[in-house]
Amino acid sequence: MISEVCVLSIRGYEFEMPLLKVRHLTKSYGDTYFPHDISFSVDEGDILCLLGPSGCGKTTLLRLIAGLETPDSGQVLFEGHDIRDTPVHQRNFGLMFQDQALFPHKNVFENIVFGLRMQRLPEEEIRERVAEVLDLVGMVGFEKRDVNELSGGEQQRVALARSLAPRPRLLMLDEPLGSLDRTLRERLMNELRTILKSVGVTAIYVTHDQQEAFAVADRVVIMDRGRKVQEGRPEEVYQQPATEFVARFLGLTNLLRGKVVSPSLPLRVNVDEGHVEVETEIGRLEIGDWRLGVEATVLIRPEAAILSDEECPPGADNVIEGTLVERSFRGDHYRLLVRHADGLEMAFMVEATATDLPQPGEGIRLALRKEAMTLLPPDPY
Repeated sequence: MISEVCVLSIRGYEFEMPLLKVRHLTKSYGDTYFPHDISFSVDEGDILCLLGPSGCGKTTLLRLIAGLETPDSGQVLFEGHDIRDTPVHQRNFGLMFQDQALFPHKNVFENIVFGLRMQRLPEEEIRERVAEVLDLVGMVGFEKRDVNELSGGEQQRVALARSLAPRPRLLMLDEPLGSLDRTLRERLMNELRTILKSVGVTAIYVTHDQQEAFAVADRVVIMDRGRKVQEGRPEEVYQQPATEFVARFLGLTNLLRGKVVSPSLPLRVNVDEGHVEVETEIGRLEIGDWRLGVEATVLIRPEAAILSDEECPPGADNVIEGTLVERSFRGDHYRLLVRHADGLEMAFMVEATATDLPQPGEGIRLALRKEAMTLLPPDPY
């Protein structure tokens, strides 16, 4: 079921090109633009996630790509061709939504074959494809089951099987796990990536949940108020958020106003050993980031903290003291809420194997690893 790679040939030279390319796509509603001048591409077999808060334009962008709405400007290129005038039913794109949209009066088999019969496939091939996708989603033997008797997770698997059965060139999923409880969602989001990768289908996945996006996607496009604010691999956007908005949206709330005090500008630091010293609300911190200038926001990721005694641990260059406000056990780690002497509260994670943790109300001493801190520019708008 894996499609061939799209190749562009120019004067005898061959270049792999993205399967899907969105160029400066804009849709207006009165004086509001959602999305606004959005551009990105998706390679064959990749999963790209549109991530952002509710109302930022993710679903509208998906509908524009599907052809369910028409953009005011911009292009949607598929295999190098502008598909603006291509009817929805001729695009061979699959859609999967949060509410599953299953036919309640049909059983599992009848729900899955609906799209296949619209393709006028032979009955034998239809049965083979149904068996194939049910095996893929772990529901062999469910063909005659009434969909109303299925659990929420099982219904979502049927919806996925129905979306995959016609073998779409592009599968679009809009908050597919949003209606499920947290435990079931965490299990299915890992299985979903495995299924999509085993099929080799190219996918665009919409969600407002950053953990879900990181678990499923190869690349993430983060949106805010109709605009793209950052794009990259999940590891990249977590380790180096582009703006304060991105950091806060990803749940990274340890943000301090700072001023670079060393080295003096112009900033010339050896890349391999580069760091800057920044004066902040909680004192001077050494940060493993050499790219920015005088004024910036310091992001301290929660994994930066190491429990410290009088001897500073290796690799820790910044020591802070405060009061432990809350201590919460999270299975593989403790979440610590620490109040600095100036009143600022920061959240950190330490391994569950940590010993001699103080009780809430007691003093705590932490060392902060400079490679787990970075400088952020201000939000551009």
